[in-house]
Amino acid sequence: METSCVVTGAARGIGRSIAELMVARGHHVLVSDVDGAAAVETADLIGAAAGMHHDVRNPDAHREAAAFASELGVLTAWFNNAGVGDDGTLVSLTDEQVRRLVEVNLLGTMWGTRAAVEAFGPAGGDVVNIASLAGLGPVPGYSVYAATKAGVVSLSSSVNGESPRRVRVHALCPDGADTAMLAAQDPDGLGSQLVFSGGRILSAEEVAQAAVALVGSRRVVRALPTWRGGVVRGSALAPGVMQHAAGLFAAQGRRAMKRR
Repeated sequence: METSCVVTGAARGIGRSIAELMVARGHHVLVSDVDGAAAVETADLIGAAAGMHHDVRNPDAHREAAAFASELGVLTAWFNNAGVGDDGTLVSLTDEQVRRLVEVNLLGTMWGTRAAVEAFGPAGGDVVNIASLAGLGPVPGYSVYAATKAGVVSLSSSVNGESPRRVRVHALCPDGADTAMLAAQDPDGLGSQLVFSGGRILSAEEVAQAAVALVGSRRVVRALPTWRGGVVRGSALAPGVMQHAAGLFAAQGRRAMKRR
């Protein structure tokens, strides 16, 4: 059986690495990205079936991607990877930044998950949503970003529970990864400093491998690395403590950034 999958935000970074792994698995991969030209170029370079412009804020664009992928083969996997990472406190972010974070990270994942579940055939399939460790607990300096990723985790768990058993929905929650998104953030910002306080920054390939490994599994939420997920979940049980500990973690993060 010829199978297909969709990877959003796949022109570069984690999405591109996911697409490459799925190509290696024998899937006809549709590389989608808001930068349509880059999506087509990446698809050609990695041997994917096609690339297309895809603005995840548009619900109809997801249906179009699902229909396109279904022409390539039976749709069995969908990776909601597209995201934005504007860092800053709630009061420092502009209205447009807040709106973009919610529309891309949360609504975009909702629209993609819905389109995938509707398009899966009798054999079912897997939706893998790229969330973040920030979605598992309080992360000062990333308040809006963290809120959108917490929503992705909740969405994934809820839709997995309301879907037929043949349909599996997963949320991968990686720590900071070496991507253009992280590089573009303010190194003097509290959020960035907290990310670097966790030790080694993940590679895009590591995150991609963990995402692809969820396909076919019954695991709904996975933190990467696991120990770091435990720390963040623990902080969620006592959010008031984080307010006092943030300065210590930030100082540790600044030291780590200087070593890099």
